[in-house]
Amino acid sequence: MVYTTTIMGEVVDPAYVQAPEHRPKQSVIIAEGIPLIDLSPINYQQEETITPVSIQGLVEEIGSACKEWGFFQVINHKVPLGKRERIEDAARKFFALSLEEKIKVRRDAINVLGYFEAEHTKNVRDWKEIYDFNVQQPTFIPPSDDSDDDQNIQFQWDNRWPQNPPEFREACQEYAQEVEKLAYKLMELIALSLGLAPNRFHEFFIHNTSNIRLNHYPPCPYPHLALGLGHHKDTGVLTVLAQDDVGGLEVRRKSDGEWIRVRPISNSFIINVGDMIQVWSNDAYESVEHRVMVNSEKDRFSIPFFLKPALYTDVKPLEELTDENNPPIYRPVNWGKFRTARMRSNFTKSNVENLQIYHFKISQ
Repeated sequence: MVYTTTIMGEVVDPAYVQAPEHRPKQSVIIAEGIPLIDLSPINYQQEETITPVSIQGLVEEIGSACKEWGFFQVINHKVPLGKRERIEDAARKFFALSLEEKIKVRRDAINVLGYFEAEHTKNVRDWKEIYDFNVQQPTFIPPSDDSDDDQNIQFQWDNRWPQNPPEFREACQEYAQEVEKLAYKLMELIALSLGLAPNRFHEFFIHNTSNIRLNHYPPCPYPHLALGLGHHKDTGVLTVLAQDDVGGLEVRRKSDGEWIRVRPISNSFIINVGDMIQVWSNDAYESVEHRVMVNSEKDRFSIPFFLKPALYTDVKPLEELTDENNPPIYRPVNWGKFRTARMRSNFTKSNVENLQIYHFKISQ
């Protein structure tokens, strides 16, 4: 049974209704000055000519964008346009299938991969449907180092691939290989911008739990009350987002707290700093709050890649970035337990606040 309520004369499903303070504003602020970073210096030069001096400007741009905005856009990223277009086409075909067909690969609380149509953010249902797959196939989850963990065994996650469209799996896997390369290049630049060795973060991704999500935001009859994706910060390390030309992504500008709309740029990616970079950098770089608007006329599609560490990783401020004048401000965050707690809140509405990164801050 679907329960409804009446708001200002409209009959709506209350599960989707945002609290008044989180509803979309009537006026839209189009962002100006969002960093647009050209990655040509690392992608379109002979490898032997790439030196610390030759990419110094690029590293500084990345650092400034991470510090001041928490996100930026990149062009000349070397992800083949054809592979991006192929996965976008496959996503549209998959979401156009009947619900009966899509739920054949529906995820649940045990198997977290596949199709889902009832996700919640901040305890409010999102106006969207999704499909998740992991990049490592299968994703092996090694035993944890926690002797008190009653599930201290190795297991694996397997992707739930649909039968249709027939090209779906190949399109997803080919795209995943390319966007993962981009994410690791960006992590090297972020490491350099923090004064670290470029490979400083590599060890955390040997058994990574990175995934790609296909998002479909259908037309919504009450876009002034609902959101495609509620306000939140990304839990992982780094997000690489491909969005279509419909638009709808909004970020909370750090300088004044205003929600601003990110204008789509053809063949670009939007890069988000995630919570784990915030912890590793000891708040030098902060994850950015964002949300997705819906509209009453057009479908919107997007494809985020979420770079995530191994489940057994204890994320804490890096020793190289802390000292007596800048002591660690976070206690260690076990990624597996943090991720599990956040995943649970995606399935059902809870009466308590979702676990957030600031819950791990050390009282000063």
